[in-house]
Amino acid sequence: MSFTLDAAEELGVPEFLFWTTSACGFLCYLHYKGLVEKGYTPLKDESFLSNGYLNTVIGWIPGMKDIRLKDIPTFIRTTDRNDIMTNFLLTETERAQKASGIILNTFYDLESDVLNAIRSILKPPVYTVGSLQLLLNQIPETNPGRSLGSNLWKEDPRCLEWLDSKEHNSVVYVNFGSVTVMTLEQLVEFAWGLANSKKTFLWVIRPDIVAGDTAVLSSEFSEETRERGFLTSWCPQEEVLNHPAVGGFLTHSGWNSTIESICGGVPMLCWPFFAEQQTNCRYSCKEWGIGMEIESDAKREEIESLVRELMDGEKGREMKRRAEEWRRLAEESCSAAAAGGDDVASSFSNFGKLVDKLLKTLMMSSSPALTD
Repeated sequence: MSFTLDAAEELGVPEFLFWTTSACGFLCYLHYKGLVEKGYTPLKDESFLSNGYLNTVIGWIPGMKDIRLKDIPTFIRTTDRNDIMTNFLLTETERAQKASGIILNTFYDLESDVLNAIRSILKPPVYTVGSLQLLLNQIPETNPGRSLGSNLWKEDPRCLEWLDSKEHNSVVYVNFGSVTVMTLEQLVEFAWGLANSKKTFLWVIRPDIVAGDTAVLSSEFSEETRERGFLTSWCPQEEVLNHPAVGGFLTHSGWNSTIESICGGVPMLCWPFFAEQQTNCRYSCKEWGIGMEIESDAKREEIESLVRELMDGEKGREMKRRAEEWRRLAEESCSAAAAGGDDVASSFSNFGKLVDKLLKTLMMSSSPALTD
């Protein structure tokens, strides 16, 4: 939404941009220009999507180790120099330099190398204020702000009652976010992968999750999973991921889902779809040690195997241990009690600095729009 910077500049109003991506995704976008200038994109032809070219390691992005082209947000996967989304991101990141500040929903300990790199190339200050949900939890229950919600879909609270009846760490939570779509064949493969794993699962299936078709599963699947499956169209995700019954999360690796899973201490199976979901998946699996990627185009045998490893395997147990450690660090970052005055690792302190900066900037502004 950085086009608003032009209006803010004309009115003399300061503007702070909230980038809803991860810091690692944002850093990749900041280097789109370099990828174009160095000839990595656009691709010479469509064969470069499948001939191994995307495994090329990019070694010149500061703060990122062994990042590959396939881990860069997907809009570079084009053969068109005039691709709308590639050029849109080039414009967005260039204009970001004009902002009074950049706000990111992450915490310093999670993405420290990336954040240090971003701060070295961005003119505006960067405020890490994540997780927003954990900051919200610092507000007293009696404050009206605690009732604010951000879901675009109607939530089904029955799933929480269902989870209450399940053993700790026994449920696989499945949700591909609010915009991801798949084919009916992929939906069926995920369904039977879950069914054949014999694990209990809570699956969010949006009415529009299948592109151009109705998301209908067979009666055989329903019968097979009747005693251990709960299907719904949407749910209160933060509460689900913080429920003790949930032991793993099958996700598209969108940033909201990823940070909410981290703050719930829940390890992930990652099936990234587009944009910076690929980058989030890479960091979840390789840097943070809390994820495993589904490499295939949704094949039931791989899904079954990975779900079992996630819930019962040695790697799954290690991922759970790492996820709990990240949750502890996230909670510390958002704790008022642990906040320090100039502590860059404290999201609570950073949020306070952001509010102070906003108020001081507004008071110093001479804009008629404000004085009126």
